[in-house]
Amino acid sequence: MSALKLSIVFFLLFIFHSVNAQKLSLDFYSKSCPSLAKTVKDTTASFISTAPSLAPALLRMHFHDCFVDGCDGSILLNSTGSNTAEKDAIPNLSLRGFQVIDAVKLEVEKKCPGKVSCADILALVARDAVSQIKGPHWNVTLGRRDGKVSRAGQALANLPPAFFNISQLIASFASKGLSVKDLVVLSGGHTIGNSHCSSFTTRIYNFTGRGDADPTMDPNYVKELKKVCRPTDTTTIVQMDPGSSKDFDNDYFSIVKKRRGLFQSDAALLNNPVTKNYIQSHSFNGFDKTFFNDFAVSMQKMGRIGVLTGTAGEIRRVCSVVN
Repeated sequence: MSALKLSIVFFLLFIFHSVNAQKLSLDFYSKSCPSLAKTVKDTTASFISTAPSLAPALLRMHFHDCFVDGCDGSILLNSTGSNTAEKDAIPNLSLRGFQVIDAVKLEVEKKCPGKVSCADILALVARDAVSQIKGPHWNVTLGRRDGKVSRAGQALANLPPAFFNISQLIASFASKGLSVKDLVVLSGGHTIGNSHCSSFTTRIYNFTGRGDADPTMDPNYVKELKKVCRPTDTTTIVQMDPGSSKDFDNDYFSIVKKRRGLFQSDAALLNNPVTKNYIQSHSFNGFDKTFFNDFAVSMQKMGRIGVLTGTAGEIRRVCSVVN
């Protein structure tokens, strides 16, 4: 496909996302479920207060939902005898926190039965979980409807893998109406959470198939990782932002600048002038108000990808199954 045709496709996709997003509003449930915000916040806090590691997990779940057929809660659906759902696709097997969404939905249904979508609940929970660990807070516009379809193949086709180069990452995000700046800002979400060794062992043990490591990674860091992760290790987890993985800060940009990002997709951000400049501008210690503000803006944009509104989809009674 020519560059012109590709640009037209991305432009049309952006217009599609924007038109749908215009139907969302901050006060969507002001009359039908006025207690929604407090119910979601309190229930989410009851989990995060005892298991803060769920915050990055829930943020990741929201991302994985929105990048596959839009923010429609399809990541929450269970597989059936005739269909393998998104949550059982290989990139989603390590997702955690479904019990939080189920608990919040249960509480919301007690107060406002049949009114609030699982897609909206997921968007709110992700925001509240991050805020609970002193991360950025952003306004979540509401009015999403739940999708009725969830296919594992769509997850494989739409989620950008950890080995993507910068061109592939930019194209992936552009197809969702997200900019190059959104790419580097949302990648900053890797400042919290952990990763399984299996997500990057090829990078440190057999990058080109010759038993070598990725030359773009700090060799000393490669040595450190090899002490923790064996080539066939599928269970051990390591911090994505060593020493600061529980704090939502701008330290991620510092480690990427030092060539210590875990994934190829982290290192790839140094190969574009926009993303590289952002990393260099935000790789300092301390609170970074600009990054927090940028993250809030990008999350708002991401949360509006391909939403279902009006009479499309449904309002699920239980998030894991269609009505």
